[in-house]
Amino acid sequence: MAARAKAQFQRQEDNISSTLILIDLLGAGALLLWGLRLIKTGMLRSFGTSLRYWIGRSTGNRVMAAVVGMLATLTVQSSTATAVIIASFAARDLVSSVMAQAIMLGANIGTSLAALILSLDLHWLSPVLILIGVVTFNRSLYAGGKGVGRAILGLGLMLLALQLMGQATEPVRNSEAVIYMLANLGGAPAFALMFATGLAFLATSSLAVVLFVVLLGHGSIITPELALVLVAGANLGGAIPPYLAVLSEGIEARRLAITNLAMRGVGALALTLLAGVIAPYLSAIWPDTGTLALVTHIGFSAVLLVLFLPVLGPVVRLAEMIMPDGPEPKAAPRYLDESALSTPALALSAAARETLRLGDMVRDMLETSLVALQMSDPSIRGRLDEIENEIDMVHGEIKSYLSRLGREELDEEDTRRASEIMSYAVNLEHIGDIIDAGLSELAGKKARRKLAFSEEGREEIARFYDRTLDVLQIAQSVFLSRDVDLARKLVGFKTEVRRLEAESAERHLERLRDQRNETIETSGLHLDILRDLKRVNAHLISVAYPILDDTGELRETRLRSRPEQ
Repeated sequence: MAARAKAQFQRQEDNISSTLILIDLLGAGALLLWGLRLIKTGMLRSFGTSLRYWIGRSTGNRVMAAVVGMLATLTVQSSTATAVIIASFAARDLVSSVMAQAIMLGANIGTSLAALILSLDLHWLSPVLILIGVVTFNRSLYAGGKGVGRAILGLGLMLLALQLMGQATEPVRNSEAVIYMLANLGGAPAFALMFATGLAFLATSSLAVVLFVVLLGHGSIITPELALVLVAGANLGGAIPPYLAVLSEGIEARRLAITNLAMRGVGALALTLLAGVIAPYLSAIWPDTGTLALVTHIGFSAVLLVLFLPVLGPVVRLAEMIMPDGPEPKAAPRYLDESALSTPALALSAAARETLRLGDMVRDMLETSLVALQMSDPSIRGRLDEIENEIDMVHGEIKSYLSRLGREELDEEDTRRASEIMSYAVNLEHIGDIIDAGLSELAGKKARRKLAFSEEGREEIARFYDRTLDVLQIAQSVFLSRDVDLARKLVGFKTEVRRLEAESAERHLERLRDQRNETIETSGLHLDILRDLKRVNAHLISVAYPILDDTGELRETRLRSRPEQ
């Protein structure tokens, strides 16, 4: 009786011990993923815009593109983040499909090297990095400094998590249940592959799973053959989150992600099938299973790079045949990257680029409205309606995108920039309304009444249009660069616009006094066009006001002070 009670107590104690070990492992794993997230978000918030620019400009050839992908992934410690950035570039035709695939192959190498670095015995560095990260984050006044502090803190937490995970796995090597489960996994490579794939998918990180496999290998808990299969599954599972992240992007982005997933799938399947054959030879070179897992992880990505880099052209063409381009709405946003919403610097950069595109659409509408005034072609007015609808749609998307930015994530500078983007987008949308309801209607009235401007009147209107297009170009530059001198120059155009309107109106009145028939017939049209163009210029010039206001170069009122009585 006493022996049975003792055995029952021992089983309960073992169950409690196993539960505590599982909790320790889960907690350490969660801390590892959180540290990885801090590194990714911190680096993207500090250098995300520069990183995107660097990636977009450094893809001269396939080898360079692969190097860029490797370095970018080492920077943000996440091949998923790199994949999402490249997918957004591919969706917007900012990088070719071949170069994008080369970057993805390089990103796989970057993840492998990150695993190698983190596997080193650097646990002593963890408290130092945590201390530096916290101090840097708290002391920094700007988003860039806080991002660096966040990344340093994340690296320290990752090293701490790896130390905790190593301690938690020490009792596992003596656990009969774990040994039994892993023995069964070793005898079922297909199930082991699916297990590791699912684990990497749920963790949204192949890096975390590979590091866990390395720890199991160092403790001799898994066999070399099983280590190879688990590494293959981790690599395959790590390619699934990028595909899910770009489902809302264009066909090019989805094609890029699914092709990378397919290449990793081919590699994972081949490694699983060959694991039993090559494991003994690799074990002879690297007796420690943890080291073997690391080498396999690096070798897996390196082999994919060597095999697929030379044949990316045919691979891309095959992907295009399987997933052909589909029709997309003309007004679909090109630069509003949903994946960037968690990183304000990237999201604001994307919104600014889309707003610049909105300005290009306004330019197209202005030029088309001038042609409509000069010609009596109904199809031109139809084109104006079409552009105005596109402007409304893109303007709505920009507003919706900015509204989804988490306000708690924005510092004062980001909040100000978001307000500027919204204000400029609203002004551009108002210009579209002015052209559609004003200039386009005036063109239609002119066509219906078979009217013609005088030669002088036509030249004055064309000159006013040219000046308005010049103002639009400078407004676009001011919005992008926030250059104070350029903003002052833009505001200076306000006086010239008023002068142009006044001079044209005066000359028009002189022609009316001369009783010129074409001037009399088009008098209302001429003055209304001048009025609408003046309103368009006012909306464009307003982009300079927030910039000059920040530098204290604006007066509250233009009224002169009255002399004291």
